[in-house]
Amino acid sequence: MTSLKDRPDEFGVFLEKASHLPAALPVLGAKISSIPHLLDRSAHGGRGASTFLLLLGAVAVAALAAEAVLRLLTQGLRARLSSDAGPEFGLRSLAHVSALALIDGLGVLAVWIICHGATGAWFTGPTGQDKLAAAVLTGIFSWRLYMLVFRIILQPNLRAARLCDVVDADARGMYLRIAAVMLLITLGRILGQVLVAIGTPHEALTAYQVVVAAIYVCAFLWLVLRSREAARQWFVGLGALAPVIGTIGRKWVPLATAFFLALGATQIYGAISERAHVAGAMLLTLTLVVGILIFETLMQAVVRRLDSLIASHKAGRTTTTLPDIVARCVRVAIIITAAVMIAQSWVVEVFALVSESEWAQITTSSRTAGFTLFFAFVLWELLKFVTDPYMGLKNKSAAQAIVDGDAAASPASRISTMMPLLRRSAAVLIALVAVMIALDDFGVNITPLIAGASVFGIAISFGSQTLVKDIVSGIFYLTDDAFRVGEYIDCGKAKGTVEGFTLRSLKLRHQNGQVHTIPFGQLGQITNFSRDWITVKFNLRFARDTDIEKLRKAAKKIGTDMMEMPAIKSEVLAPFKMQGVADITGSALLVRFKFTARPGNPAAIQREAIKRMFNILPTLGIEFATDGAAVVLHTTTASVTSGQVTQQGSDSPADAMPMDTPKAAAS
Repeated sequence: MTSLKDRPDEFGVFLEKASHLPAALPVLGAKISSIPHLLDRSAHGGRGASTFLLLLGAVAVAALAAEAVLRLLTQGLRARLSSDAGPEFGLRSLAHVSALALIDGLGVLAVWIICHGATGAWFTGPTGQDKLAAAVLTGIFSWRLYMLVFRIILQPNLRAARLCDVVDADARGMYLRIAAVMLLITLGRILGQVLVAIGTPHEALTAYQVVVAAIYVCAFLWLVLRSREAARQWFVGLGALAPVIGTIGRKWVPLATAFFLALGATQIYGAISERAHVAGAMLLTLTLVVGILIFETLMQAVVRRLDSLIASHKAGRTTTTLPDIVARCVRVAIIITAAVMIAQSWVVEVFALVSESEWAQITTSSRTAGFTLFFAFVLWELLKFVTDPYMGLKNKSAAQAIVDGDAAASPASRISTMMPLLRRSAAVLIALVAVMIALDDFGVNITPLIAGASVFGIAISFGSQTLVKDIVSGIFYLTDDAFRVGEYIDCGKAKGTVEGFTLRSLKLRHQNGQVHTIPFGQLGQITNFSRDWITVKFNLRFARDTDIEKLRKAAKKIGTDMMEMPAIKSEVLAPFKMQGVADITGSALLVRFKFTARPGNPAAIQREAIKRMFNILPTLGIEFATDGAAVVLHTTTASVTSGQVTQQGSDSPADAMPMDTPKAAAS
């Protein structure tokens, strides 16, 4: 067995091979300069080098000119299609974008027809000329085909049809620079194939790969710096749904510079050390990263159009829709696939951490586990999509309602109150089942885990009887629909607006701002002041000689006038009126008034009624008691909760039902 000290120093070997490269550069130059001479077939009855290059150049120019002419001829049609290609036009926009892509594809098809036809007509022989021509024409077609994707996304001259958020000048500049870099890479690959075909020595080929890698890095850095604003706009626009891409856009220059420098370094290292798989792994990483960016752009463009509100010409919905869920799941699947491919290239081929057989075993066992976890993710996304409409409460919290001045915010529905608890329980269940199945796929025996969890659960249940009582009590309270988020309740321990709850406790917001957290097991009887209707009764003192019938008619007129107010009319179920004389004292009549309204803010109705009475009654000759005592408001409230009536009489605490709080039912 070879000891570590007997193994060759890889870095030293690398430096030794790199030291031979300068001597190979003259050989490389000689080989490149000999290419025109090798292309001359006139001595063998074929074409001369000049004739061949002119013919090849004419075919290339004709292919590119055909694409340009087709684009020019279809310019009017493209402009008409792009006018309705914005996201706000929905499915019609998607159809127009697809039509524009097909028109652009016709130009690439023309390039293929001309290149393929010329190869079949003039370059079918086995000579070096024919092979070079076939490689050049195939490279031109590949270049235009690759640029077709960027043309569809950037649309340099059609702003409305652009699939990324980049302004016109930056989009045109970025497209042209990408085209130049891709053409440079295509020419470099063709020249490398020619050098291999003419028998270039290995050292000279290595020198060529190093030189070309350095040129490529310079070209990429030029692209990064000159297109930094376009890249920032493009990727930041994708950041709303893909935060990682948004981060790349905001830090484009340092991240892209480091990535392309690493790409060039691996290319040079792979060429000199003769470890081609290192360079291949980096190229695969680059291809997959670019592919994910393009895929994300196309997917978001499609989803925005599927989400559009066509009738209102709005660029997209603010709520999550089914296309958003599908896109999110597809995105996760694509990212997982790309990550596995990158991991395999680096873990197996570059670092050799595991062998091919070991990696195959790992992937076989993890494939099912990965599918299980992915299925759990999809199930969770669908569950969120179905339950999200019930998570948005109809009402604001008490504190927010006070800040916004929204005193009439209504409480949440029963399902909205229970949905957070149900969704959390479903999330825990999905996660536990998915993890258990995934562990079983990896060969972990989950039977002891299940048994241990059962024993642990029993121990917890015996040792935490209070906790179990709180949880069970909460389940029954929610099942009985005793309260909902946004309702004002009295549980004996405290009074306030239900702001939310956990598995074991309830949060009540007092009208003065305090938050009470009460375990469900300590709630006891619940009095709900926010259900169905509420009757507000209050007393006023009048002079002993007051005309009762005149007062009754005046109160009825006030109630009728109040019903003409839109804000009050929609809330009042029974109009304001006088109920009768409640008591007679030595110097005054105690008269009771009442009205029935929806729960929420009856205090505003009561204040309006009292204000009108103080303004109108004196003009009718109806005087309030003036025996020196303050005018007394004696309030009685009644509300219906789940079919039962709860009364609060004059002996109740003064702050039991605050009139001025948004969620209060009465005062």
